[in-house]
Amino acid sequence: MSFIEPARAVPKEPAVEQLYAAERQSWGYLPNYAELFSHEPAVMAAWRQLVGSIRGAMDRRRFELVTLAAAQARGSSYCSLAHGKFLADLFHTPDEVAGLAGADRPDPADELDLALMEYARHVALDPASVTRAEVDRLRTLGLGDRDIFLVAAAVAARCFFATLLDGLGAEPDAELGALPEPMRSALTVGRPIAGQAQTTEPVSFSPGP
Repeated sequence: MSFIEPARAVPKEPAVEQLYAAERQSWGYLPNYAELFSHEPAVMAAWRQLVGSIRGAMDRRRFELVTLAAAQARGSSYCSLAHGKFLADLFHTPDEVAGLAGADRPDPADELDLALMEYARHVALDPASVTRAEVDRLRTLGLGDRDIFLVAAAVAARCFFATLLDGLGAEPDAELGALPEPMRSALTVGRPIAGQAQTTEPVSFSPGP
């Protein structure tokens, strides 16, 4: 499920037990990534505080949209599948999520959605080459500076989490294999789901709009 083993303290440290309990409550099962954080549960606590503060300050759909774009840009199947699922559970049909996740970005994406996803991908892939014009484009579509800051913060946070999970070889949970097609394939942009072989070519994105 990953390249490293979970911490083997017996009995488990209280912080690890609390970590596992919180993850089971959130997902209904223990996700594969949780065992990585058994080595330092305080990192997960800090992550939850960081991402929660960003998500809580944003429109939820916008948060999920730019998180998905960042995860795809970084080739993170785990984060792409999880946040694509949130979009399907809360805002869209599975087919609409598959469309949003596709490289050509067909409808139902509107101009703001497209601009947000393009900006998020660029920040995730090559932030030093982001231009003022890209930020100005978001302004012309109605975003204020605080909105733009939060979008960039959501992308930066996702890059941390996705990099940590993929760098340690965490496989997307087998439970995510229950997502319907074509959404599942569109969201599997890197490592295959646990127990499944890679059956599709990863979607690639260029940094700029």
